[in-house]
Amino acid sequence: MATLTLPPVVPTPREDCKKLHKAFKGLGCNTSNVIQILAHRNSDQRSLIQQEYETTFSEPLSKRISAEIHGHLKKALLLWMPDPPSRDATIIKKALKKSVVDNQAITDIICSRNPSQLRRLKEVYLSNYQSPLERDIENQTSSDYKKLLLAYISTPRYEGPEFDNLVVEEDAKLLYKAGEKRIGTDEKTFIRIFSERSSTHLAAVNSAYKTSFGNTLEKAIKKETSGSFMSGLLTILRCADNSSMYFAKILRKSMKGIGTDDSRLTRVIVTRTEFDMQQIKIAYYNKYGKPLTHAVRSDTSGHYEDFLLHLIGTDY
Repeated sequence: MATLTLPPVVPTPREDCKKLHKAFKGLGCNTSNVIQILAHRNSDQRSLIQQEYETTFSEPLSKRISAEIHGHLKKALLLWMPDPPSRDATIIKKALKKSVVDNQAITDIICSRNPSQLRRLKEVYLSNYQSPLERDIENQTSSDYKKLLLAYISTPRYEGPEFDNLVVEEDAKLLYKAGEKRIGTDEKTFIRIFSERSSTHLAAVNSAYKTSFGNTLEKAIKKETSGSFMSGLLTILRCADNSSMYFAKILRKSMKGIGTDDSRLTRVIVTRTEFDMQQIKIAYYNKYGKPLTHAVRSDTSGHYEDFLLHLIGTDY
């Protein structure tokens, strides 16, 4: 469930563009008005606003936002404007282009998306950057992490709820033999099962593993693997098991302790608002005993805080 609240009567793209243009004009930007409009328009509406703005004012809206708004809010707004597949493609491209590749951003996006979303991501990536996603991953990442990503984005997976208990039991045994039962780790088996099986199947494997071997599959992964490869496997597993709780924990982690991981905080809120923010808020409250909005209020400020709170919506 999305949390995005739209006005009872949505203005036309032309009306929105006039208001945005007015907010940008003169001395200082009326940032509150910009937020009020853009934080309450869905992906299709934002797309029409951007087309209308460029037609009317001969300038991309993103360029005007970049000129008028600064800091974390600017980054959050620019990330919010594209449709979800284009946004995912942008995040991945930026992460791969960094001098030190941002594996965390890549894992957060790729390893949490379903096969349909990954298929669309690859199409948009190729169209926007004239380079296949597989090639860029091949060139910019390495070792078992690279193998996992390539297998995960290339293998068609079933997206339905059914699974075969016999195959589940067999996979649990294979993972035990590939990890805890032997000296060293058979990474190929982990990669094959994690990239070929559906989310519901993996969630069932997770449960079967604990029943059969007493230890959780998550603990086994932490013991047997490391680095980005470990993060990738854990993300796939956690999202299969309970994706709302996975994102709730990431949000908590991005705000815990001294300082805030604003890029991760923004990335999760912006990318989940139109999908499952309602469930994430419930998971956050159940896990930490306070609303997500309280944590965001205490860790952010100003217009940036306002924008994130508009996206998150009312307290659970």
